[in-house]
Amino acid sequence: MDLSDRALAEVPRLTIRDVRIATWICFFAWTFAVYDFVLFGNLLPKLAADLGWTSAESTGINTWVTAGTALVAFAVGPLVDRVGRRRGIVIAVVGAAVASALTALAGWVIGIVGGVGVVLLIVVRSLAGLGYAEQAINATYLNELFANVYRDDPAMVRRRGLIYSLVQSGWPVGSVLAAVSIYLLFPLGGWSLCFIVAVFPAVFMLWAARYLKESPQFAARHRAETLLKHGRTDDAHQLAESAGVDLTDRSAPLASAFKGESLRSTVVIGTAFLLNWLGVLVFAILGTSLLTAPDGKNIAFTNALAILIVSNATAFAGYLFHGWLGDRIGRRNAIAIGWVFSALSFGAMLLGPSGNFGLIIGLYSAGLFFLIGPYSALLFFNGESFPVHTRATGGSIINAAGQIGAIIGGLLVTYSLSRGAGWTTAALLWGCLPILVSGLLILGARNVDPRRARLD
Repeated sequence: MDLSDRALAEVPRLTIRDVRIATWICFFAWTFAVYDFVLFGNLLPKLAADLGWTSAESTGINTWVTAGTALVAFAVGPLVDRVGRRRGIVIAVVGAAVASALTALAGWVIGIVGGVGVVLLIVVRSLAGLGYAEQAINATYLNELFANVYRDDPAMVRRRGLIYSLVQSGWPVGSVLAAVSIYLLFPLGGWSLCFIVAVFPAVFMLWAARYLKESPQFAARHRAETLLKHGRTDDAHQLAESAGVDLTDRSAPLASAFKGESLRSTVVIGTAFLLNWLGVLVFAILGTSLLTAPDGKNIAFTNALAILIVSNATAFAGYLFHGWLGDRIGRRNAIAIGWVFSALSFGAMLLGPSGNFGLIIGLYSAGLFFLIGPYSALLFFNGESFPVHTRATGGSIINAAGQIGAIIGGLLVTYSLSRGAGWTTAALLWGCLPILVSGLLILGARNVDPRRARLD
C-alpha cells in the first residue's frame, strides 16, 4: 500500500447511522448555543432597569457586544478550516457556556465598580460569538456529511434541506427555552441565575462529541495538503481525486473566499445577510424592548415573553417550511420569498393598533415565520456555494456579516431613540426596510440545483 492509499484509508468512513447521530448532536449544540445567545437580548430590559441604563444606553452596550461577537464569529471560520469541523463544534458550544458563567460574574462586578464592569460585560458577551458561530459550523459539517453519504440516493438528496431545517430549528427551540427559563428562574435568582443555568449544556457536548466523526471531505483535503508539504505531490493528487476533493486552490481560505467562484457568494450572500440582520436585531434580539416600550407596542413584560414563546414556536414551523420549499424551488428563491413576506408582516404589526393583543401576536409570529425560517435554507445554501477548502471560512464571513449588520442596526436604532424617535419608527426604518431589501438582493446570488450533492 503506497502513501496515498494509506492516507485514503485514514479518511473517516461514514454510515447513515453516523450521520443521524451527528445531525442530532448538531441540533442540540445549536439549541444550547442559541439559548445563551438570545438570553442577553431578552434580559436586556431587566438588566437596564437593575443597573440604571436608559434605552439608548442599553442598545449602545448591545452594539458594542455585537461588535465583539462579529470579531469572534469571523475568526472561527479559518480556525475550523484548519482544525476540523468536529473540534469546531465543541469549541463553539463550550465557549458559549463559559461566556454564560462569566456574564453572571460581570454583572456582579458592575454592581461594585460600575464602568469597569461594563467593559468586562462587553468582553464576556463578545465570547458568546462562539455560540453564534455554531450555525455556520453546523452547516459546513452537515453539508459535507450529507453529500458524502446521501450522494447515491436521489430521494435523500432531495430531502437534505428539510433534514437540515430540523437542525437549524434549534434557534426557535433555544429561544423558547430562554424565554421559559426567564419566566421560571428570574423570580428565584434574578437574571444572573438564568445565565448560570446556561453553563450545564457544555457537559453534555463534551460527552456527545465522542460520537462525532470528522467530515471525510475535510479529512481528505487536510491529509492531501500534508502530503504536498512533504513533497509527495502525486500521492496528494491521487488521494484528492479518490476522495472527490479539488486541490487546485491552495491559497489561504480567507483569500480564496474573495476570488474565483467564491467571490460572488461571499459578496452577495454576505451583503444580504448583513442587511437582514438589522431586522433580526430589531425583532428577534431586541424584541422584548420593542414590545414593552411605551413608544413601541406597550405590552407588559410577561405578555411580551408569552408572545416570544408563541412566535418562536411558529418560527420552528417556518424552518421546516422553508427547508422543504428550498428542496423544491431552490434555496435562494425560498429565502427571497420568505424575507419579502417577513417585511410585510412586521410592517403591518408596527402600523396596527397597539391594544389588539391577538393582532400583534399573529403578525409578530408571521414576521418571525418568514424572517427566521429562511435561515434553514440560507445556512445550507452557504455550504453549497463554497468548495471544501474555503467552506467554513466563507460561511463564517457571511455569518459575521450578520453581526456587522446588527452593529449597524444597533447604531441606527440607538441614534433614532436618542434623537426622540419612538420604537415604532425605528423598527420600520431599521427593521422592516432592510429585511425587504435583503430579500430582493439575495436573488443576485448564484442559484444551486437542490438535486445536486456537492462533494468538492
